[in-house]
Amino acid sequence: MTLSTEELFILSIGALGLGMYLLFKGGDWTIDSAVFIAKRFGISPMVIGFTIVAFGTSLPELIVSINANLAGLPGIAIGNVIGSNIANILLVVGITAFFATLVAVPREIMRDMVMMLVASVLMLALMLHGNISMMGGALMIGVLLAYVIYQYVMASKGKIAVEEVEAPAYKSLFQGFVFLGLGLLAIAAGAEFLVRGAKVSATIIGVPEAVIGLSVIAIGTSLPELSTCVIAAMKKQTDIVIGNILGSNVFNILMIIGATAMIKPIAEESIAPQILTLDIWVMIGVAVIFSFILMTYKKINKPIGVLFVGAYVFYIGLMYALYLSKDVNIITG
Repeated sequence: MTLSTEELFILSIGALGLGMYLLFKGGDWTIDSAVFIAKRFGISPMVIGFTIVAFGTSLPELIVSINANLAGLPGIAIGNVIGSNIANILLVVGITAFFATLVAVPREIMRDMVMMLVASVLMLALMLHGNISMMGGALMIGVLLAYVIYQYVMASKGKIAVEEVEAPAYKSLFQGFVFLGLGLLAIAAGAEFLVRGAKVSATIIGVPEAVIGLSVIAIGTSLPELSTCVIAAMKKQTDIVIGNILGSNVFNILMIIGATAMIKPIAEESIAPQILTLDIWVMIGVAVIFSFILMTYKKINKPIGVLFVGAYVFYIGLMYALYLSKDVNIITG
């Protein structure tokens, strides 16, 4: 039995939706069960916060990017990270500001803000150099580990506040391990559905996988951050929103691109030219503007949120228009 193009497209969209759902649930189960197991074994909340929670929240994006690169779709891996970082600031912060004004305390976010800018410039430098090699990936992982260790040391000296991590209510250690396994399986399956659905959808409608990574997958993998930030804003816990976004953007670049390149180098010819001429610069420009507002205006209110969301909609529209233009030479591997 041969499926029609329309039926294949519907199935691919279904695979995208199922993949996003599995990533969302799998991420929740993995983090909750890992936190529970760590606490049962007497690991300190500080270590849990800087390792399990920090790495766990980026695990879905990591598996998606690795799967995409191994499947010969590096455009999705690169696009996922760049698109997620843009979406985290313009879309997530923008929408969250509709619910509450986000107040920044410059001295408390300075380290994370600088690290986000450093990571962004490092990614740009490696991409301009050509391919992102295993050595380049190792450099990114090394910078991330140094950053995490530094944060831990500063927190242990009381110079950085550590948010208390609540222990999920599992009945036993066995149940915790069961949900850890289920979470990891859900993430693996979700990543597979998402990548395959994206590949088929892109082929059918003639859109490069880089575009899918920059838009559909980027938004999908940013949904956990969006839900977390909106809930925090509604509870008036706006102080943790900005820190979560900055930290997420750092981990997205250093861990995801770093680990992906260490497993399989990202070749120069597999990166769509417009990622270098437009998208990476948009990511860095958005990061710089966000940092400037945090340092000078020191808050993100509703008017700024409206501007952010409007800018994101404009960017997505512009990206699709340029990528689909016949005048643009698209190379996506």
